[in-house]
Amino acid sequence: MIKNVHGNTVDHLGEAVISGRYAAGASIPPEPALCSELGVSRTVVREAVKSLIAKGLLTTGPKVGTRVLPPDQWNWFDPDVIVWQSKAGLSAEFLRDLLDLRRMVEPAAVRLAAERATRRDIAQIEEAFAGMKRAVEEGGDYVTHDLRFHQGLLQACHNRMILQMSRAIGALLRTSFEISVRTKGGPARSLVLHRAVLDAVTSHNPVRAEKAILVLIDGAHADLDQVLASRRRLPRLNVPAPLLKIA
Repeated sequence: MIKNVHGNTVDHLGEAVISGRYAAGASIPPEPALCSELGVSRTVVREAVKSLIAKGLLTTGPKVGTRVLPPDQWNWFDPDVIVWQSKAGLSAEFLRDLLDLRRMVEPAAVRLAAERATRRDIAQIEEAFAGMKRAVEEGGDYVTHDLRFHQGLLQACHNRMILQMSRAIGALLRTSFEISVRTKGGPARSLVLHRAVLDAVTSHNPVRAEKAILVLIDGAHADLDQVLASRRRLPRLNVPAPLLKIA
């Protein structure tokens, strides 16, 4: 997607904060310097700074200027923050935080999905699974269908707060899925585990559904450990998801 001047300015400043170019506790450059560096107006810089304040990266106040907040203050549910972090480099700590979040959220959500999923919900999840299967067998975009599968499970909870969360953590989930795709045989192994989750939801068996999603998440954990041990390059979410080759 092509961004406008405002979006590009937000990206530039956000990446500068998350990469450490502007250190936590330090002031960002004054408006005239940023305008000169980026070739934009003061209005654009001010609006970009407001956006980063809303994302928890910056704070401003009288006599202290605009300062960078520490990472524990950043909004890690904001997709832009996740993309900027992926460009700066994903750390083992970040990825393990992600898996901890999945273990806390997804099992409980899948239990609800197994209790509440409608025929339409199940049809949408089945469609996402079919896309994953095609990608494994014929090559193609596995990650996008994987993301739709998991977001479909969260939506099948029919809980407004969980639905809001499904929109917020999409970029986080994509990070985990891309790591699994990069491990040899990962998608094919993962496909069987997804089928077990879907079968349990379809049969409205919450206990079996919870056990199945935990096995799936543990598989993602093993994939993560394998990728970290290999020191292979971790995903960058500012580029399209990798496509699977024909099996």
